[in-house]
Amino acid sequence: MSKILFLADLHGNMPATLALEKELERIKPDDVWFLGDAVGKGPENDKTVDWVRSHCRHFIAGNWDDGCVKASKASRNPDDPAQDEFYVEQLGKERLKWLESLPFEDEVLISGINFRLIHGRPVDQNYHPYLSMEQLESGFTDTKGVLHGGFISADCHMPYIKEMALGYAINTGSVGNSLGVTRCHALVIEGELGSKELSPISMTILSIPYDNKLAAEIADKYPLPNKEAYKTEVLTGKYSR
Repeated sequence: MSKILFLADLHGNMPATLALEKELERIKPDDVWFLGDAVGKGPENDKTVDWVRSHCRHFIAGNWDDGCVKASKASRNPDDPAQDEFYVEQLGKERLKWLESLPFEDEVLISGINFRLIHGRPVDQNYHPYLSMEQLESGFTDTKGVLHGGFISADCHMPYIKEMALGYAINTGSVGNSLGVTRCHALVIEGELGSKELSPISMTILSIPYDNKLAAEIADKYPLPNKEAYKTEVLTGKYSR
């Protein structure tokens, strides 16, 4: 069996990212997928992008990744020009070009289940854990109209695994900006990678403690837009904006 790790929503939080790195060294996954939002909200976006590029093997873009790319090409947001300026300047042209190259969805076959992989926005909705089974059903169909046996998303920053009539609705949770429990979260699936034959499969949410106070202290060292909102989220798990 293969061990596949899915992670997302690092959001410039290096203390959380390094806590995940330590866990990766322990569990030694066979494959690592990045499901979007290396950037935004937090203070060290250049570092989290570089970490994703060096530690993951497959990549898709999220709404913040896409937003930063668009901001680098257009006039700044008139409602909050400082927000665009901070992220665009910190990332630089080469990282932004790499983010622009990422697809918005993909798929992976594990133990006979073809999982659709998306961040959520910008190509779909944000699949929150409180949505009904009926509201989650659209996640199983990709942008080409292909129905999958499961979907793995991110975006809502709260991990879950739900069994439904159509298959499995799964969310990785957030590495660096978890809402609810203030830990670093990621998803591990163990199964037969690439196999069309139905076989046993295991799905586990990783919940990793990290130094949340350090993450907030690092934010104070940067001219971070919406700094207090970010600090509130990493310290309390409560959405602040």
